Amino acid sequence: MDTTTGPISIYALGGLCEVGKNTYCIESDDSLIVIDAGVMFPDENHPGVSFVIPDYQKIRSARQKLKALIITHGHEDHIGAIPFLVQNVHVPVIYAPKLAAALIRHKLQDHRIREEINIVEYDENSVFQIGEFKVSFFYVTHSIPDSYGVVVDTPHGRIVHTGDFKIDLSPIGKQFELDKVSRIGSEGVDLLLSDSTNAEIEGYTPSESNVLKSINEIFDVAHGRVIVSTFSSNISRIQQICQVAVEHGRRILILGRSMEFAVQVARDYGYIKVKDSSFITPQDLNEYKKNEICILCTGSQGEDMAALSRIANGTHKDVTIYPGDTVVFSSSAIPGNGVFIDQVVNILVRKGANVLKNSVLYAVHSSGHPSKQELRLMLRLVRPTYFMPIHGDYRMLKIHADLATTVGVKKENTFVLENGDCLLLSKHKVTRGPHFPAEPIYIDGRDISGLNEAVIKDREILQEDGLVAVVVAINSGKSLLVGRPEIITRGFVSNDEINQNIQEIVEISLQKKLAEKVTFADIKNEIRRSVANYVYFKSERKPLVIPVVMDMK
Repeated sequence: MDTTTGPISIYALGGLCEVGKNTYCIESDDSLIVIDAGVMFPDENHPGVSFVIPDYQKIRSARQKLKALIITHGHEDHIGAIPFLVQNVHVPVIYAPKLAAALIRHKLQDHRIREEINIVEYDENSVFQIGEFKVSFFYVTHSIPDSYGVVVDTPHGRIVHTGDFKIDLSPIGKQFELDKVSRIGSEGVDLLLSDSTNAEIEGYTPSESNVLKSINEIFDVAHGRVIVSTFSSNISRIQQICQVAVEHGRRILILGRSMEFAVQVARDYGYIKVKDSSFITPQDLNEYKKNEICILCTGSQGEDMAALSRIANGTHKDVTIYPGDTVVFSSSAIPGNGVFIDQVVNILVRKGANVLKNSVLYAVHSSGHPSKQELRLMLRLVRPTYFMPIHGDYRMLKIHADLATTVGVKKENTFVLENGDCLLLSKHKVTRGPHFPAEPIYIDGRDISGLNEAVIKDREILQEDGLVAVVVAINSGKSLLVGRPEIITRGFVSNDEINQNIQEIVEISLQKKLAEKVTFADIKNEIRRSVANYVYFKSERKPLVIPVVMDMK
């Protein structure tokens, strides 16, 4: 293997010290490949934000070297940012599994991407020479079919990326290629990048077959309609629900745009084998008894506009809740969404529904990520010299790195990194490289330019402390203040006394400032300073102060 070239850089633009926006890069002197391009969904601390994506400046700066985007599977935190990435930089080719490729095509169409994107489908037998890198794959079990790990052979050594996985020995679908992973490990692996999402949990992640048993039990005892809400991307779970519904003689109604598309694609590709006659439309509901109906819908995270929330609130045009309905939340709560889920649950219970979430009584959800025993097994099979945990909060990455040292990886060979940190692989040795800025970009609507941290900080201030706008008129030619300042407040508790005091403070401070040689920026900064100091003294609040200066010269 030719090792005369410079070292290989390995870094993440997203996915480290967070769960979401997975974007991992492998770069040589002449070639750059990107593994996954995901989004992260905003929480309550990001008002007005639709998506959080990585900053693609690092990729743009190396655009001449970009050879391909490789997708491990079709979940949003791995494909959701593709429309934004391809608008930032030309991606020559996207390699994706069959199901993920279909979801990507739909996503690009939905975002009205006019550029023709070359999407090449792969499977476990595919091998591609991409620039200086030879790329191959191994099949893994996850909560969506067609999930893969990636093997990248470089001029300086071998890198393995597990993708998202769990080692399910009784999966719904294809088997994990453990024998192939073991063979890859026996051939020698220099650096392993591995999923850390469940690194805090001891033991094994329960099999999807456990969920199938619980779903069967729920359908056995349900006397009314069964309404199941889950992620539209959880194709394996949707497959199970449809299978059980048909076995219990129930017709299936799909609600929610993303759910409708996911089910259609899964049926087209043979992952859901259910006859057309088993599916009904909202107009068919009255033709069946309540114990003959299963509704599969979006909204498992309590989202306001999702189907389940609208059904609960009575705003859905076709479906409402009846006493005796059984509502199943077949997913885990994304951090920060628990309060929204509880709100929906309370409304459903008030209307007489029997609500079931994951519990010791009913295993209605199983994670798609590996617990500690599966992480140990993966490390034993791959036997890497160096290890970089990925896909997790800092504590998850740290636990995973410590775990690696218990199964043979030297402590000094483990790297807990943040987005923007870099590793260098040279002649089968890995060292730390330079850091570069990798701040998140906040997408408001579909504007690809995004919002930076400063805008988000302003929104947080508005949400918490409101704003104070100060409108002043000056005569720049005579350096005079014209009239009294006008004070406008929103979301901030004020009264006539406070507003008059702000007027006086601004008048006094500006009269002093105008006696000097000042710019408009100096005047605005003086307004911000004097008003902020007074308001904090009176209320211990820090509203956004917006100075508006008009020149009446």
